[in-house]
Amino acid sequence: MSATFVGMPAFPVAAHEAVADTTLRGNLRHATHTIRAKRAAAVAEVSDWAQLREAGRRIKDHTLRHLDRYLVQVEEAVTAAGGTVHWAADAEEANRIVTALVKATGESEVVKVKSMATQEIGLNEALEAEGIRAYETDLAELIVQLGKDRPSHILVPAIHRNRAEIRDIFRSEMGQWGRPAPEGLTDAPAELAEAARLHLREKFLRAKVGISGANFVVAETGTLVVVESEGNGRMCLTLPETLISVVGIEKVVPTWRDLEVFLQTLPRSSTAERMNPYTSMWTGTRDEDGPSAFHLVLLDNGRTDTLADEVGRQALRCIRCSACLNVCPVYERAGGHAYGSVYPGPIGAILSPQLRGTASGIDSSLPYASSLCGACYEVCPVAIDIPEVLVHLRERVAQGGEATRQGNKVVLKPARGHTAERAAMRAARWAFSHPGALRRGQRLASRTRRLHPRTLPGPGRAWTGTRDLPPVPAEPFRDWWQRTHGGEEDAK
Repeated sequence: MSATFVGMPAFPVAAHEAVADTTLRGNLRHATHTIRAKRAAAVAEVSDWAQLREAGRRIKDHTLRHLDRYLVQVEEAVTAAGGTVHWAADAEEANRIVTALVKATGESEVVKVKSMATQEIGLNEALEAEGIRAYETDLAELIVQLGKDRPSHILVPAIHRNRAEIRDIFRSEMGQWGRPAPEGLTDAPAELAEAARLHLREKFLRAKVGISGANFVVAETGTLVVVESEGNGRMCLTLPETLISVVGIEKVVPTWRDLEVFLQTLPRSSTAERMNPYTSMWTGTRDEDGPSAFHLVLLDNGRTDTLADEVGRQALRCIRCSACLNVCPVYERAGGHAYGSVYPGPIGAILSPQLRGTASGIDSSLPYASSLCGACYEVCPVAIDIPEVLVHLRERVAQGGEATRQGNKVVLKPARGHTAERAAMRAARWAFSHPGALRRGQRLASRTRRLHPRTLPGPGRAWTGTRDLPPVPAEPFRDWWQRTHGGEEDAK
């Protein structure tokens, strides 16, 4: 992944600062509660939601198991339809490909559809370094870009901003990027939307190059699909002469029939709509309509390594609906910036450490950015068991942080880190395998219970700083059982 967010503090530090921001917490609480209530109502309308969820899971798992075959099918179909396919192993290669394609057109500016993949690789920064200016056209992404900010939500990147803050950003920054905000602009939603529409319209009509991602790629025809709510995406996909789409390899679905499932589950899980207002699909090029040149950049950037992990690979099912963010108590209080990645919330806590590795302080802390309450799993439309993957990644961090591939298996590489935790687990394993020692230790703990501290010293304060240690019972269970039921054998 891109180094855009590297250098930020680990999650506990960033979250500690975020929860002290009362305005941020108020914005997040209002937005997430509103979105999840609407989503729950939209999902309740569908009598076969559980079956759709299971179908989505199976389709994704099947595709990932046979991804090599479907990717070749995509390349053949896109090429036959007049497009050109490029393969990018990592962010650097993807940025190099896109930059070269833009330069070949002779243009110095591009318009962009909202895209997590291009944010992941830091494309805007790469283009800027080569003298090419990228204009975000999604309303929330525009707010983030004008505010020199970072996205904090998958669906609503500017969720951390309220209307007054957006008004101030438009007033002070729009003029530096193009058409200025109207005089006397207020924070009324209709006025803010109209200011953005007028600002962006001139860019749509002038731009010769458009850059997008894709929500799905249909392998049987090479068709790309983008779903959105504003119409800006359709403008970027149809008006420019050249269209470049950067798409993660996990976005492939085999057939149009498979796509049908996700076009039912994605809008309800994300925007709480029965269907997206704008669903744009394009296959290669047409002489009479749309861009005359189409380039598809298929992005790996850690996805193949993630696919090799039998537990962690389920994160690649994600269809970026953001439902897990809206129900997560940790995200609601800490916000998206604390995750140090373009993928925040529960899905970011399992996806970023796999795509980037767990060597950095940011990524080694993300698997712990959860209460393991399971709410994220309950709402996931493709049944990603996020708590299971979080625990799996915690094991990886505790064992040394990095995973290496040996053949078709991923093994943990021994290294320093979490020494105290590993020592405690080894001691527990020894105790549980020696019943006599365990029984004596339980009795000793009960007899000295009045001397036990309520908090742990040293590194243990990170856990007991906000909670007390559980009290030790006055009598061990084994002794109680022997006293009430009699017989040592019964206690074993």
